[in-house]
Amino acid sequence: MAKKFYRSFGQRMLGGVCGGLAEYFDTDASLVRLIFVGVCLVTAVLPMFLFYLIAWIVVPTEPKVS
Repeated sequence: MAKKFYRSFGQRMLGGVCGGLAEYFDTDASLVRLIFVGVCLVTAVLPMFLFYLIAWIVVPTEPKVS
């Protein structure tokens, strides 16, 4: 079965986008957040902020396992 990208429920700080990326790539969520902040600072914040907002709206939340 292919992996799917979901916003994380367990690794959520704001919207779960960075946590979902970390789960998708099997890496640490803190590392993804640090990379995101670094890219934000390099690109003058606005482009990455818009990317995060769009991803927060478009990417579905991971399904709950019952």
